[in-house]
Amino acid sequence: MGGRVEGMTGTPRERAREQTITEIIRIGREHLAAEGAAALSLRAVARDLGVVSSAVYRYVKNRDDLLTLLVVDAYNDLGDEVDEAVVSAGADFIGQYKALARAVRGWGICEPSRYALLFGSPVPGYRAPAERTTGPGTRVIRALVDIVEAAYRAGKIVPGEQREQGALQPVLADDLARIRAELDLSAPEPVVVRGVMVWSALFGAVSFEVFGQYGENTFTDPAGLFEQHLEFHVRLLGLE
Repeated sequence: MGGRVEGMTGTPRERAREQTITEIIRIGREHLAAEGAAALSLRAVARDLGVVSSAVYRYVKNRDDLLTLLVVDAYNDLGDEVDEAVVSAGADFIGQYKALARAVRGWGICEPSRYALLFGSPVPGYRAPAERTTGPGTRVIRALVDIVEAAYRAGKIVPGEQREQGALQPVLADDLARIRAELDLSAPEPVVVRGVMVWSALFGAVSFEVFGQYGENTFTDPAGLFEQHLEFHVRLLGLE
């Protein structure tokens, strides 16, 4: 799971710059794992990089810029894992969803500090710039949306009861209509609601495990528990 740099380019000087930023990201990840996001320091990164602190500012403007590099790197690493898993699952929609979910869990367990950076408590004083993080940050939900939409178009999602439509609150119905238009979805609002529920349930289950919220001795087979979660997720989505 290597780091990546935004906007890869080709001249020798640009390649050298990209290599340096890649090394900064690598060191930043080590510090993130050892000390946590709130304690990240560009001075400490510069020391481990072997340069004076003023030199590192040619590549990373400040601590927030370093955090953004780490956020984008982590989102893309997770997105790559998910994309590869979904492709490997073939054409079966249930298999695709389970592969996506297992990839999220596997990445979170292997990368707890980076998972915490993305899905844990916000870093005090840091606000992720949307123009740099929204694309990478929506890769997993976009993959889930694509699975649900493709399954619905293929007739593999049970429509559910008609009363689901009537149960939507007006503001929620408006939000869902906007989301469906933005994403060009044919799946109706109740199916989208079920997708949102599965999305939150998936990351809730992974977060409980990564952050130890079940307690130390509650479940002896957390992987088996997660697989049971997935069976309920599939039913909730209405996948046949």
